[in-house]
Amino acid sequence: MIQATGSYRAPASAGSSEACADSPARATRIFPGAGDARTSAAWLLLALSVALGTVGLSTALLSLWDIWTNDPLRSIGMLIVLASLVLTLRAWRQCNWELQGTWWGLLPICASLAMSVFRGKIAWIGAVDHFKFDFLAPKVALYCFGSGLVLLFGGTRVWRQAWFPLALLLCAQPVPTLSTRYIDLPLQGFSAQIARSFAVGIGFAPANPELLRLMFAPDFGMFIARGCDGLRGAVTMGYLALIAGYLKRVSLLRWGSYVVGALLLGYLFNLIRLCGLVIYYRVALGHPFLERGAKQADYAIGGLLILIAAVLFFWVLTRTERNAPADSRPDLKAALGPAGDLSIYRKLAAFAALGVVCILPGVRAIEHHRKSLVLTVRSGEVTRDQLNHLMPRQIGAYRLSRTWQEEDDGELHVESAAYSGPEAKEILLGVWLNPSEHTMHDSWMAHGEWPQMRRDVIFSTANGQPVLFDTAYYSDGATDSLAGNAFCTPSSCLVVYYHKPASYLALIVDPIDFSTRGERAVSIFFRIDVPHGRLSSSGVYDTLSSDARSFLSSVDLRDLSRKYQ
Repeated sequence: MIQATGSYRAPASAGSSEACADSPARATRIFPGAGDARTSAAWLLLALSVALGTVGLSTALLSLWDIWTNDPLRSIGMLIVLASLVLTLRAWRQCNWELQGTWWGLLPICASLAMSVFRGKIAWIGAVDHFKFDFLAPKVALYCFGSGLVLLFGGTRVWRQAWFPLALLLCAQPVPTLSTRYIDLPLQGFSAQIARSFAVGIGFAPANPELLRLMFAPDFGMFIARGCDGLRGAVTMGYLALIAGYLKRVSLLRWGSYVVGALLLGYLFNLIRLCGLVIYYRVALGHPFLERGAKQADYAIGGLLILIAAVLFFWVLTRTERNAPADSRPDLKAALGPAGDLSIYRKLAAFAALGVVCILPGVRAIEHHRKSLVLTVRSGEVTRDQLNHLMPRQIGAYRLSRTWQEEDDGELHVESAAYSGPEAKEILLGVWLNPSEHTMHDSWMAHGEWPQMRRDVIFSTANGQPVLFDTAYYSDGATDSLAGNAFCTPSSCLVVYYHKPASYLALIVDPIDFSTRGERAVSIFFRIDVPHGRLSSSGVYDTLSSDARSFLSSVDLRDLSRKYQ
């Protein structure tokens, strides 16, 4: 018989984790008879059951994987999930690998599997102004799954001990979507101004003074884009500080100050990186060998500086804080509840049954994702000319005049076409190429264009099909613009529930599908630009709306959606 003695120890501070040593009342007998062999068998069965259960979570996990692999800023999310797993096991170890779980853990597990299996069938969305919340997001499903596992097999004490590692799962998508609009763009502009001012200060001003972000020699110049705004380094440093504060068990106030300080430190070192690149370009100009290595120099300088920032932060942390007393750790054996080993096997059987029920939808999700990847690869092999030829040659009285694509980080995002019509007016028609929920108004606002007027308007399209467009009026004093965005599948155009006034909370059945190739909704937009005149904003809006109505009456949006699946 193995006994573990000790007493509960309160947290040392607001940021610490509670101790988890067994009390005398909880001293229990390990698997009777077979000893360690049966204990190992239980843990092996637990691992296999968890692997089976994660198949049912495939839709949520694959959605997160797409986010991590397609967005460099959010790629840190996969490391956050790994850190959550390691820290959860650490907390469980501090609890003597306790297996005194509660059946209540099945509830969050069922909820997480339901959120994953029915992700394409139901959505629960809330919004406050421009801030939108998805209460059934993949990260929520992942958190419920992890919490349910710990509760079912470890128990409430283990769950309380692992509160922080489990909460990290809610950061699996580490940066909010609105960061592009409210953080990325301002930081990008500020970074460009700092780098430009530094270049002017050392007598190395850009050749074209009208270009704020494109600097230095045209063959190997530096473009201050989203990846240069310092947000990636700042977010990385912030999460390092968040985890370090938990491990050091600091007070809540000091914990918050560390996170804020790490964010600022990461951004400061990014500005130093940009200034270092200015010096590199000044030295490399006129030396072809150094010019060809500009990109690698950027990586080397950035990597070295972020390493220095991390070392500096942890040096300061070590100088100002001491580790809390180590938790008492009894022998690392699996401590079972009074029901003996039968209880753990019943829980294993119940959890495995849930996994079996959800395994078919999970396998289907994996297969669908695999096919989507194949189609994505094939779409990547489509040439620009082939994309251009998918646009109609003639739309009513409007004739195609030119076509082009817009890209970011080497990936095509937008196919656009300009049509010339009566009175030499030009109207743009375009398609968002990526399989995602995206309105072009977000893209324009991310580039600094803010609508003066925005409303939902129904336009009649080809064959008399009425389509609801999210329209907006833009004016910068030199150009007036009217733009509209709609979502269409090969069978119909849809009312967009993602754009609602003010605040709302909506439970939506059969949400718009943006990912299933062949039947997905495609974002299609139009835009009309005219020189700014003497008319009032409402007068210009009415005039441009009339032009849009004439143009769209001959556009078959469903056929356009079918071509760009």
